[in-house]
Amino acid sequence: MTPLHALLQWVRHPLFIAGVRDMLPASPGIGAWGITTGVALANSGMSLVEVSAMTLMVFAGSSQLAAMPLIISGAPLWVIWLTALCVNLRFAVFSAHVRPFFMPFKLPKRITYAYLLTDLSYVVFIKKYKTVPTAAADIRGMDIYWSALGFVNWATWMTTSFIGIALASVIPLSWGLSFAGILALMGISCSLVTTRLRAVAAILAGAAAVATYALPMKLNILVGVSAAVLISLLLDRSRSPAHV
Repeated sequence: MTPLHALLQWVRHPLFIAGVRDMLPASPGIGAWGITTGVALANSGMSLVEVSAMTLMVFAGSSQLAAMPLIISGAPLWVIWLTALCVNLRFAVFSAHVRPFFMPFKLPKRITYAYLLTDLSYVVFIKKYKTVPTAAADIRGMDIYWSALGFVNWATWMTTSFIGIALASVIPLSWGLSFAGILALMGISCSLVTTRLRAVAAILAGAAAVATYALPMKLNILVGVSAAVLISLLLDRSRSPAHV
């Protein structure tokens, strides 16, 4: 079987088609945030090569926007890394949750799939797969489904981000694109609040971040994330069977 034939079989698989169909409704929000991020990066003062490389390698709009002003201001590397870590701390939780699903795969594929992990792909995936499949056919189907989610998400983000970069010279930030991006991100965030525990975590994170807004170097983000994670873990532990 040639690689092209194998690829055609892959994309024609019912679960690949299902993954594309499940991910498409989120594409407008992803696209709005991608354009906003592209415009902001292009207007940041960094070179086109730096902006393009950051878009391709980081694949995380919130981290890019958080790290960008620190990079421009010449902040220490550890501050930039810590900021990006805090902003993306939620992915440690996501990764821990989906790790058992992807352990049958080899390390290079797991690294690739970790790169493709986003908020929305995680949410869509766990709605589809409540338990870890054990049969070989089911594992292959899960692999194909995740690939479809990642493909739609990555293609939408990269396309719209580079559109934003290309149009930055004619679409100024003063038009309110930054506010549109915030609304897009809020829509994505709200779609993740599917349980009472997540609602509590979101409220706590927001309240803590606002209360500590005056902290330097955006450390209020760290405080908000830490408060939400700590309280959520305590609440989850208190309601587990072992503590009833």
